Amino acid sequence: MGVMVIVAYRPKPGCEDKLEDLVREHAPCLRTLGLMTDRPAQAMRAKDGTIVEVFEWQDGGIEAAHSSPRVVELWERFANVCDYVPLRELPEAEALFAGFEPIAL
Repeated sequence: MGVMVIVAYRPKPGCEDKLEDLVREHAPCLRTLGLMTDRPAQAMRAKDGTIVEVFEWQDGGIEAAHSSPRVVELWERFANVCDYVPLRELPEAEALFAGFEPIAL
């Protein structure tokens, strides 16, 4: 059984569209490499523009991703356009039922 993860990407100024494109590329890349399960990934936008992604790693996928040149290159592109932030920094996280704008992947 894999592990579900939730990650929040806060776009750097002027990089909103680039970040959204990378999020759309992320799950297919991981899945192609066998690092992610077939469970559909989800993406959503917080009111401040932060994108939240939810997906399931394959068993051993997290460790394998760190040694994959393709994934490392993709993550470097993420680092150029966003900052990773804890979910607790999103105002939505304070609500009992956190609501986000869906993003089609």
